[in-house]
Formats: sequence, C-alpha cells, structure tokens
Amino acid sequence: MADEEKYVCGSAKSSAVLTSMGSATETDNVPPSEPDGLEYVPDGGREAWTIVVGSTLALVASAGMINAYGTFQDYYERTLLPDTSASTIAFIGSLQTFFLYFIGPLVGRVFDAYGSKYLLPLGSFICVFALMMVSLAQTNQAYQVFLAHGVLFGIGISLLFNPSIAVLGHWFRRKRALAIGITTGGSALGGVLLPIIIGRLIPKLGFGWAVRIMAFVLMCCLIVACLTIRTRLPLTRDISLRTAVDLGGFRDPRYTLAAIGSFLILVAFFIPYTYIQIYAQFRQVPPHIANYLISILNAMNIPSRILPGLLANKYGALNVYIVAATVCSILCLGLWLPARNVASIVAFTILYGLFSGALVSLIPTYIATISPREQYGARLGSVYMIIAIGTLIGTPTAGALLKVADEAHFAHLIIFCGVLTGAGAFVLALAAIVGSARARQRLRQVCGRRLSTEAVP
Repeated sequence: MADEEKYVCGSAKSSAVLTSMGSATETDNVPPSEPDGLEYVPDGGREAWTIVVGSTLALVASAGMINAYGTFQDYYERTLLPDTSASTIAFIGSLQTFFLYFIGPLVGRVFDAYGSKYLLPLGSFICVFALMMVSLAQTNQAYQVFLAHGVLFGIGISLLFNPSIAVLGHWFRRKRALAIGITTGGSALGGVLLPIIIGRLIPKLGFGWAVRIMAFVLMCCLIVACLTIRTRLPLTRDISLRTAVDLGGFRDPRYTLAAIGSFLILVAFFIPYTYIQIYAQFRQVPPHIANYLISILNAMNIPSRILPGLLANKYGALNVYIVAATVCSILCLGLWLPARNVASIVAFTILYGLFSGALVSLIPTYIATISPREQYGARLGSVYMIIAIGTLIGTPTAGALLKVADEAHFAHLIIFCGVLTGAGAFVLALAAIVGSARARQRLRQVCGRRLSTEAVP
C-alpha cells in the first residue's frame, strides 16, 4: 500500500490513478501489472477473442432479430394479421425488447451463480422453437403471434443477450469496451442482414418456410455460440430469490444516475428506428430510398458499436457515452426536425446511426467499471430492468404523439425524442461529476495517509 500511496502523491501521473480508483473514467485503463490489487484477466489472446466471436453470433441471432422486426411488422399488417391494428402489431415487437431487458436481473443472477452453461442452450432452444411456432401461425390469429413472437421469443433472447455481454468481463479489462462494442455490433449486423434474408425468402417460399429457414440460420449461429462461450472466473454457485435482483448498486449515486440517464435515453432510442421511414414517406422521399433507411441505420450502427469502445478505452466509457447522447440529441433537434428533403433525411439517418450505437454498447461497459466483478451480471440486469420500461413505453408514446402524419405532429414526436435524449445526457453528466468528486476525495485520503506516515520518525 505504501508503494501505491507514494505513486499517487509523488508522481505526475495522478490522473491515471484517479481512473484506477473509480472515477468517471474506467478502471480498464490500469494494466494488470500495476499495484492495483486487481485479479489477472487475459485481455486478449485467441481464447478471449473466440469468446467475442461466439457472443457476437449470439447477438446476431437474438438482438439482431429485434432490429429486423420491421419486416415482420409489414407482413403481419398486410397479410397474416390484416384485421389487427398496426399499434397492436407494433406492441409485439416492443414486447420482445421489454422481455430482453426486464428479466435481465434474474438472468444476470443465474449467470453470476452458474455461468453460461445452462442459459445459452436453453435460450437457443426457446428462440428456435418460438420461430417455428411463428411459422405455423394462422391468419388473423393475433394471440398466436403474440405468444410466440412477442413473449416466447422475447424470453429466449433475454437468456442469450445478458450472458453474452456479461461473460466478456471474465476475459477483458482494459479492452472490455472494445470487446463489448464488437459484440453489440452483432445486433446491428443482424439488423442489416436478417431483414434482407426474410424479405427475399417470403416471395419465393412463402412466410412459413421463410421463417423456418430463418430459424435454422439462427440455430447455426447459436450452436457456435454455445460451443465457444464459457466463463473463466470462479462462480458463486449460490442463487436465491432474495439475491436475484441486486439493488445494492443503487447505494452508489453513480450507478443510480447512470440507470436514470439510460432510462431516459432508451425511451427515445428506438423512435427514429420506428418512424424515420414513415417520416420519409411523408416528405415524399422516393420508395427506393425510403424503404432502405432502417437498413442504413443498422448498417451505420456496426462501426458505432465498435469505435466508441476504442475511444472508451482511452477516455472512459461514461465520457464517450455522454458525448454520443449529446450528439444524438442535437441531431434530432438540429437536423431531423428541420429536414425537408432527401439529402437532409438521409444525412440524419447516417449520422444518427453512426452515433446512436454507442448508447447501447456503452451501458454495460460503464456498469462494469463501477460494479464488483462477482455482482456485475446482477447489477447490469437491474439496470436493464429499468431500461425495459423505457423501451416498452417509448415508441407507443411517440405513436400517440403522431396521431396524424402531418407537420405539427411530427414536430412533437421529434422534439420528444431529442429532449429526452438530451435529458439523459445531462443526468449522465451528473454521474461523471459525482465520480470525479469521489475520486478526488479518495486521492486526498490516500495522500493524507502517506503524509502522516512520512511524518512519523
């Protein structure tokens, strides 16, 4: 301890120590060889990057299907469920996201106790089985689609999503943000490829066989994920209903503020993904452009999940998170709101896709930096439970604001999206301030102990 205190008080590199003590930047910047008391983590190598490949494929097959739901929405409205309202059909897609996040606390706690050994195979089976049931859904039987595609598939992807992210904490520290960015890029990649696949198969083979083939594609991805993903650190082997939700993190104001800020941001996050194509049609953008705007958003999400990870390793996950949220708010209010022509709408689509991916990938990265390793899965799940409510109410609320597709109602929707994102960025900035103040206080304490020790003859 004396060596560490001397390092803190006697060198010009105290800013690096602030990072290692839990400031707004992340502990990932501290090499394992430094006297920080952290356990060894490979932070690379063939085995660690193999885990990233498996986790990426798991997210292609799970969260990627959420991003592809627009294709299903279109088919359900026109063919399979013509007597069901568009808002009800959209609720099925929102329900997937809700389950993805809401049962995160339980899934996270199971992961902390038993790892991915049981969660991944069970989630894979449920997802494939759910899609097979979707392929058998009958015309105008909305409850069948609701149960299979909304409830069952939503539960299945939650069993895949949370362990695939949490396991990266076993293998990475300094490069954790990069690893998580690459992995969450899988959901964006799935959002680009899966709509194209299902859109091409339905006219040729029909909806039933198109969905079955999609289920087989997902099964191949998930088999690789099950074979490659594994934990490295000791597991608690202890789980109970009392410990299924870890609320201890809310004693830390940084954790609480991060949860609130993420909730506000995720209320607005999916609004452009849901309504940009409708807005483009309202502005009479040609169909050959308007119909691909969602794919463009998802395509730009791929680098926006990876590049922020590289920046987060240097500047801290929370700092990059705040910048990305602020830019997205400015884009909504400064570019989308006044957009009237093809060029401005496409520009907003590209830029929002480029920056918005960080709003998803950096949440688990920052929570990892302020949570004990053995409690990370449960604490991340607790944040996701709060975020789930935001994803469930976000797009329906925006739909309520857009009662009529006209100038005034679209303005209300866009302002709602931009203001909420900006409010989330402000709350995250408060978390950064609290983290910096805490780090300075601890630094003073360490320096004080050092000076007291030197004063003793």
